[in-house]
Amino acid sequence: MLLSRYERMIAKRYLLPGRGEAFIAVVAGFSLVAVMLGVAALIVVMSVMNGFRAELFDKITGLNGHAVVQGFGGQLRDWRRVIEEAEKTPGIVSATPLIEQPLVASMGGRVEFALVRGMRVQDIRGNPTLTKNQVVGSLDSLKPGSETVAIGSRLAQQLGATVGSKISIFNPAGASTPFGTMPRIVSYTVGAIFEIGVYDYDKAFVVMPIEDAQTLLLMGDTVGMIEIETNNPDRIEDILAPLQPKVQAQAQIVDWRTMNSELFEALTIDRVVSFIVLSIILIVAAFNIVSSLIMLVRAKTRDIAVLRTMGATRGGLMRIFITVGTTVGIFGVMAGGVLAFLFITFREYVVKLIGLATGMNVWDPSMRFLTELPAKTDPFQTIGICLMAMAFCFLATLYPAWKAASTDPVQVLRYE
Repeated sequence: MLLSRYERMIAKRYLLPGRGEAFIAVVAGFSLVAVMLGVAALIVVMSVMNGFRAELFDKITGLNGHAVVQGFGGQLRDWRRVIEEAEKTPGIVSATPLIEQPLVASMGGRVEFALVRGMRVQDIRGNPTLTKNQVVGSLDSLKPGSETVAIGSRLAQQLGATVGSKISIFNPAGASTPFGTMPRIVSYTVGAIFEIGVYDYDKAFVVMPIEDAQTLLLMGDTVGMIEIETNNPDRIEDILAPLQPKVQAQAQIVDWRTMNSELFEALTIDRVVSFIVLSIILIVAAFNIVSSLIMLVRAKTRDIAVLRTMGATRGGLMRIFITVGTTVGIFGVMAGGVLAFLFITFREYVVKLIGLATGMNVWDPSMRFLTELPAKTDPFQTIGICLMAMAFCFLATLYPAWKAASTDPVQVLRYE
């Protein structure tokens, strides 16, 4: 929108109302603050939602892969052939044998639920989710037959275990004897403690070499499942389609969408609902701009009439008031972007401050899955939010600008 010199001068003066028009300035200030808060809230919430989904996806698939080939009855006997078939399938990056069984861990009279996971030593040391999140100890201490394990940080805290501590794992499905089934209780040394960042994993996982897991569970040379990683998780169904008929006689394939469908669907719904609800703030801000411009038009009715008599066109007056309202919106959008950046950058401090002020644990890992508040800002999404806010502000200026342009100078100046 190109403004002439006098239009720019008048728009600038109207942006800063005189002393007798302080109320108009206050309303315009509220409009700017409303736009700022709306833009900041949308950017922050959408960034947190994006970060939450991305963090959950990375950590869940980092330990569970993009899909698993689950053996019927919890055992997959011909697992080496399945791995060969999987590695030949286009799109599959790796296939890793796993054993996973819920058991019970105890130490010093404390008893906790444990999810025992057996992996090949090279897979344990090559898993970035585990290697990058070691708290104390070393995964190198895990060797077949060493009876050494790595456990989650919260499980270690609940058991009171540290590196070098002895924990006992209880397997109720032990060996059969003439007197009945005798449970197996095996003692292991804690060689490493890790903290993945997912509460449910950190409070339960016990990782050990797959040979030790087979001995503990009396599984012989079988495994429970094979973890599959692909080069494109979004095309998981198409990639796994050729493998399905080759394993259907002894196993079923479950991908990450099926394993975590309820969680990711809930996140998607939350994103949509949050976006709609928070967009209402921008609509309210737009109404504030409408009201402030209407009051400005009424306060400047005589000036508008004088301008009309001096040759100002209706289009020129519309441009002046559209510029005033849009400028308020633009400054509000800019301020909202800065506020969102500060909030996202210092979000952990903000969460702690809110917790201190309310006396509540705002981010409880047991309820939120993740131990820290994540955030991932999408530049295109942020630009879209800013453009939407400016569009609302622009639309809010049309009626007041039209009202100003429709002013009849004869009626206004008749009794002057």
